[in-house]
Amino acid sequence: MKACFMGLGYIGLPTAIIAAKHGVEVVGVDINETVVKMTNSGKLHIVEPGLEEMLQEVIASGNFKAFTKPEESDAYFMVVPTPFKGEHQPDISFVESATRMVLPLLKAGDLYVIESTSPVGTTEYMAEIIYKERPELRGKIYIAYCPERVLPGNVIYELVNNDRVIGGIDDASTEKAKEFYRTFVTGELHATNCKTAEMCKLTENSSRDVQIAFANELSYICDKAGINVWELIELANKHPRVNILQPGCGVGGHCIAVDPYFITSAYPEEARIIASAREINNYKAQWCAEKVKNAILEFELKNHRKPVVAMMGLAFKPNIDDLRESPAKSITASVMQLSDKVEILVVEPNVQEHSVYKLTPYKTAYEKADIVAFLVNHREFASLNYRDNVQVFDFCGTFKK
Repeated sequence: MKACFMGLGYIGLPTAIIAAKHGVEVVGVDINETVVKMTNSGKLHIVEPGLEEMLQEVIASGNFKAFTKPEESDAYFMVVPTPFKGEHQPDISFVESATRMVLPLLKAGDLYVIESTSPVGTTEYMAEIIYKERPELRGKIYIAYCPERVLPGNVIYELVNNDRVIGGIDDASTEKAKEFYRTFVTGELHATNCKTAEMCKLTENSSRDVQIAFANELSYICDKAGINVWELIELANKHPRVNILQPGCGVGGHCIAVDPYFITSAYPEEARIIASAREINNYKAQWCAEKVKNAILEFELKNHRKPVVAMMGLAFKPNIDDLRESPAKSITASVMQLSDKVEILVVEPNVQEHSVYKLTPYKTAYEKADIVAFLVNHREFASLNYRDNVQVFDFCGTFKK
């Protein structure tokens, strides 16, 4: 089998590599020429433990090669971004563009799968685009939706071992897609229809968002009440049927911070809890930024000099380099508005260089700072001892108690 993966980002590239590792001849496609060149040279443009060695192996075996345009294959996978437009309206134009790129190559018996997180109805919409342009393919190709379920930093294991939900536009398409994923997935493959599969992906991440919102709301309450929220949650979780998540400085990434809007935009009257959770979690970043900014102004008034502030972390979650929708990044940008009143040291141990921020080693920043804001609980920070001679904002539980 020859498979074409449209999009070599955080999901498309690992999936393409693992498929190639399991014997599939893979064509990886990305419109970014730099990504294509790096990939073909055996270098990752993302951070993912163990993946670069696997990339080099599949390139050497001849099972994987990257291009800027698709090649005729037996299966095509749309793994491209689905960003927003306007007021959190989902934009599926990248999925459509990728679909149109492979349209001339499709032939009877081919498999077409969308993995990109998409609004309900996207798979059927793309099917109609295909049939409109290529009416002779109606009933002759297999079309399905199969969302990913992976944790950055553990992608290799999760792509292979996690269960997958697979929904075709008909039963034959579902079975054809299952046949492909069985080549490398050892987890269970759950069959459904494409609309349910689309909604399942959105539901999973919206559920996480709601649970995080509860934890973040507790952090607001505990701050006002003078209660250690980390201790409170630990004690509450001693109850056998309670499992409260940990608060943070907000919710980021291109899943939990985004997917709920795909539901609220389509069902605004019905999705009330989901919408409220988004508001709570979005507000957390603003709340954190105001805490730090107020501390800066108070320090300057008291000490008659600019404070040094360490912003610890930019990624959207611990131990990765992914800054998409990162609340830590937005908090840092907000604090930067006081640049005339403060020296800001930005820390992100998982990124070598940043186009906007000059990065400082985490130990240097921590030791030099008058005010420290822990925004992401990176593993490196665990080696730091709590400083009681400076103001520390532990928004992510680096020290917990």
